Amino acid sequence: MRILAIHAHPDDVEILAGGSLALLARVGVSLTVCTMTPGDCGSAEMGPEDIAAVRRMEAATAAAMLGADSICGEFRDMAIFNDDAGRRRVTQILREARPDIVITANHPDYHCDHEATHALVRDACFGASAPNYDRGAHAPLDKIPHLYFMDSTDGIDRDGQILRPEFLVDVAEVIDMKRALVGCHESQRNWLRKQHGIDDYVEKSIQWTANRGKLAGLAFAEGFRQYHGHPYPQSPLLQEIFEELTTLAAL
Repeated sequence: MRILAIHAHPDDVEILAGGSLALLARVGVSLTVCTMTPGDCGSAEMGPEDIAAVRRMEAATAAAMLGADSICGEFRDMAIFNDDAGRRRVTQILREARPDIVITANHPDYHCDHEATHALVRDACFGASAPNYDRGAHAPLDKIPHLYFMDSTDGIDRDGQILRPEFLVDVAEVIDMKRALVGCHESQRNWLRKQHGIDDYVEKSIQWTANRGKLAGLAFAEGFRQYHGHPYPQSPLLQEIFEELTTLAAL
């Protein structure tokens, strides 16, 4: 079983799905974590290339903790667009990773890069199995992978309204691992304090995870929803994996 977790920036996957990936890593699922950008705008003290180098290293460190492969799409912050070139690039990422399951960004979300990632990955999942689409370096997938969306940041939309996931994964037993994964992205402490008003980004992510758990009476949980559009796979493949590992709460 191969799973690709792909989101916009280094730390997005760990903040929104780090506990769930830790559960999957425990049972030997083959994981690839992809960031669309290297996080080149994520600093007020360092230039874009310098901070990008740091953040690539942080992303690789977090992935190594999971036993996962780490790749970067090499888009740039605030410059991920749902266009032809972007879709073709993401298609090649999918064909390189060859996932059975893809987990990506939700919509709506507060950041344009998150929402563009959502659209690009959704549509690239369709195109990745079409032999005549983007005949690049990697062979087409045999079929469209199962597609899932992580929670939006803080579990809310752009107006602050709660977005209910389709199901919640109990991550209480791996919450310390999630804390460590998010903590790998140390370079973001000053940036998130300045730009987002978040003083301790690690504990803030844990607080968001606790708030999500309250929807189902769990101490800590991460939310997901499956894409049900035609002709994407409809069987509950990811849900069945999690049901064997932990408590799964449908909403």
